[in-house]
Amino acid sequence: MRKPQLTRAEGLPERVTIYEVGARDGLQNEDAIVDVAVKAEFVRRLVDAGLTTIETTSFVHPKWVPQLADAAELLTALDLPSGVRAPVLVPNERGLDRALAAGVREIAIFASATETFARKNLNSTLDEQFAMFTPTVERALDAGLAVRGYVSMCYGDPWEGDVPVEQVVQVTARLAELGCHELSLGDTIGVATPGQVIDLIGALGQAGVGVDRLAVHFHDTYGQALANTLTALREGVTTVDSSAGGLGGCPYAESATGNLATEDLVWQLDGLGIRTGVDLEKLVTTSTWMSTHLGKPSPSRVVQALAG
Repeated sequence: MRKPQLTRAEGLPERVTIYEVGARDGLQNEDAIVDVAVKAEFVRRLVDAGLTTIETTSFVHPKWVPQLADAAELLTALDLPSGVRAPVLVPNERGLDRALAAGVREIAIFASATETFARKNLNSTLDEQFAMFTPTVERALDAGLAVRGYVSMCYGDPWEGDVPVEQVVQVTARLAELGCHELSLGDTIGVATPGQVIDLIGALGQAGVGVDRLAVHFHDTYGQALANTLTALREGVTTVDSSAGGLGGCPYAESATGNLATEDLVWQLDGLGIRTGVDLEKLVTTSTWMSTHLGKPSPSRVVQALAG
């Protein structure tokens, strides 16, 4: 299998942590319900490809995301090796109860940077969402869990348009104050460009949210995900969210297309000499295998090039 030519560049990290979201953020947006045995095999194959942080599922009510109704069953089916992080998304205290019962050690919560998306996704206002998050985070921390905070609509909202940087900073800083160890900045509808990425990371730093606590989560709707990721790496970010095969979108925002494909990310990072621990050939094979179960080809350009 062809590999990228290695050419190092100045101002980039030596290693990047890939936060794989395909099993959760990817599959939640599929029309078809994927069998739990297939999901479990998908996660095992991702581990075998070298991914060590895999967000496996979400304890959201099945009414809202029926594709993830088998969350507890999936976790029971998995027997992951030590050293592999398997966080799950929880929307509220009820979700946390289910996660704790399943023996989860790391969770993520999902906040909105805009009023409209907070109402549509969380059925709350921008401020009210924190009344829901606070007891969930406090209980999780008391139980010894690590808590990640997602911030959606950081760069644009399909209903509100441009999102003020100050508004994103305020939401992100409040999640940091709650105790979230990591804060993932989401370009939910894929409209960001590198200048916006620089501005937001800089503004967060001025507000006391250091780059060491940040991750980036780009969608590729306008073909900007890799450019935005490289920009974030130059600003000091070392954790990048991506989805094997480019699976995913957002069930509450129709204009949101797939996540940055993990294969596309690894191709770029391998070419820059940035270590990830991921075996690209095994990953491409995994996404090709998954595409047969989904009945459609992977949108990843690297998967298309190497598996075609």
